[in-house]
Amino acid sequence: RITARDVDEARDRVLMGPERRSMVVRETDRKVTAYHEVGHALAAQLLPHADKAHKLTVVPRGRSLGSALYTPEDRMHYTRAALLDCICVALAGHAAEQVATGQVTTGAANDFQQATGLARRMVTEWGMSEVGQLALAQESGSYLGFGPQQGVYSDHTAEQIDAEVSRILNGQFERALALLTEHAHILHRLTDELVARESLSGEELQTVLAGGTLPPVELGLRPEDGPAPSGQLTPDPA
Repeated sequence: RITARDVDEARDRVLMGPERRSMVVRETDRKVTAYHEVGHALAAQLLPHADKAHKLTVVPRGRSLGSALYTPEDRMHYTRAALLDCICVALAGHAAEQVATGQVTTGAANDFQQATGLARRMVTEWGMSEVGQLALAQESGSYLGFGPQQGVYSDHTAEQIDAEVSRILNGQFERALALLTEHAHILHRLTDELVARESLSGEELQTVLAGGTLPPVELGLRPEDGPAPSGQLTPDPA
């Protein structure tokens, strides 16, 4: 019969691609990936207007070494505060790497595209910046339906737009840094749990945030496999 685990696996396969357990990932890369994904999820949990994570994983899927899945709210409009939270969450993976290791990696390229697209539309289409209440963009679409835009305007206006986009992005990156530095103990604990378990559910994330303790992981079992029958261990597939 079809179980909840089967449904989750089918969803993950559609959204992220098939598992690549045969892929050899260095432990240092695995740890950095975990910090990155936990950074996104932790920021989302702490920010009031951000969509919350319902699963984190460091099992390679498709072209990704790890990923976080979110449960989007059903809303018709985004406020300026909600968009700033979206940008902050997008940049929080990069910020988590810096907080945890003092260095950053190339893993945030897609995050930067998403954050920059949102910030530019805030400036050029939605009148949510110091540039003013202007529509300067041509129609397009991307992340959350919000993608990089380009319009026809003077060089001076283009400089204003670029400066305002940079101000928004830098401000939200600093916000993410401050948030994750303040909660660094949770960042480290969640990362250790994610590395040990390979995946964390939204409920497990909430348990750790509340100061609770997760049940131990039995050697040789993936957390989602449940307890081994008759005390026998199930080998982890390659």
